[in-house]
Amino acid sequence: MGRWEPGARERLVVAAVDLFTEQGYDATTVAQIAERAGVTKSTFFRHFPDKRELLVAGQETLSRLLAEGIADAPGDASPLEAVAAGLERASAAMGPGSRELAPRLKAAVAASAELQERDALKTVSLAAAMTTALVARGVPDPTAALAGELGVLAFKRGYARWAEDDRGAEDGLAGYALAALDELRAASASLG
Repeated sequence: MGRWEPGARERLVVAAVDLFTEQGYDATTVAQIAERAGVTKSTFFRHFPDKRELLVAGQETLSRLLAEGIADAPGDASPLEAVAAGLERASAAMGPGSRELAPRLKAAVAASAELQERDALKTVSLAAAMTTALVARGVPDPTAALAGELGVLAFKRGYARWAEDDRGAEDGLAGYALAALDELRAASASLG
């Protein structure tokens, strides 16, 4: 496969996750990732500043989609209804390839403290994007922050269930994320 063929970014992510799973994050080099993806090291560095950034490749897009969904929610939507709209928008971007990659990605993150740290930073960033979008809708800051945190937790729980479910690939992430949000809404109501 030539280095100029489309999909280099996606091939790099898949190659990295596979290598991280096979031989560990620390033992994997940028050169190995580039070779597995069928690109040069310079192509790697055109897409990513370092190998750590591969696992958060879609974070900016995900944050943007969550915020756009919240912004586009009906004006009378409650904070959690707006979060649900954000989850639906972001979930639409996650297709079968994301679902297939999820178990390997989970294993790679679980095996590396550095990747766990990067994953935690991603979570904070997603919550901040949702909180900012809610505040822009006029939601008071404490309520927006809580709704944003619940949104991230719902996304992560829904994503994990979606990735582990053995139903057909046509089952979208949105249903899983929204079900997780409903569970969290009920759980928070029971806190008293």
